[in-house]
Amino acid sequence: MRSFGRRLSHRGAERSRRAGIANDHRQFGLLCVGVSFFFRAAYLVGFKPWDSGVPPPQLVAVVEGSDALQPHKALDLGCGTGTNSIYMARHGWDVTGIDFVPRAVNVAKRKAAEAQVSPRLMVGDVTRLTELGIGTDYSLLLDLGCFHSIPDAGRDAYVRGVTTLARTGATLLLFGFVRGDGSASRIGPRGLAPAEVAQRFTGGWDVDAEDRGGPMFGSAGYWYTLHRR
Repeated sequence: MRSFGRRLSHRGAERSRRAGIANDHRQFGLLCVGVSFFFRAAYLVGFKPWDSGVPPPQLVAVVEGSDALQPHKALDLGCGTGTNSIYMARHGWDVTGIDFVPRAVNVAKRKAAEAQVSPRLMVGDVTRLTELGIGTDYSLLLDLGCFHSIPDAGRDAYVRGVTTLARTGATLLLFGFVRGDGSASRIGPRGLAPAEVAQRFTGGWDVDAEDRGGPMFGSAGYWYTLHRR
């Protein structure tokens, strides 16, 4: 009887565990739907403050500066309408740009054709990078406001994918706004918790620089420069 009772207890615990996992997946799915709706609507109405139409100076510095990187493979995470993918391709980089908004990717493809460059631009989920068939060995990775838009439950998967795809010594430029630094954001992405980048990227990456940039969604934005160990 004791053995039977233990089996029942084990089965009950297993059912509870599975129910908890299923509930977490449902919540993550709902959050993803909400983020997707926001960005699809934003591109539809033309509200895209993150898309300035010019490459940020942090990217220009590593592409054209005095210590510019040697052109190799670049990954543009959340490429939007392709401004930065096109810029890197013009400077000799083999670029892959990923975004989950089809309208943005279609615009990016049209702009690339007009610029006579050929970055690989695709609709995809950055929390499932290793499933996209885009290879590895990237030496430059750019994230201009993508990571801070991912629901918290998907951020570790993003980090694992980025870590797998980056070559040793790779540079990751990441921009995001920090929650609680300035006015609270009422719309748009969730943002970053203080020190979240260093905590999430603790395995395989060093944070070389954290520089305050321009505001986004009512909070202070920060540029992080990371290097793959």
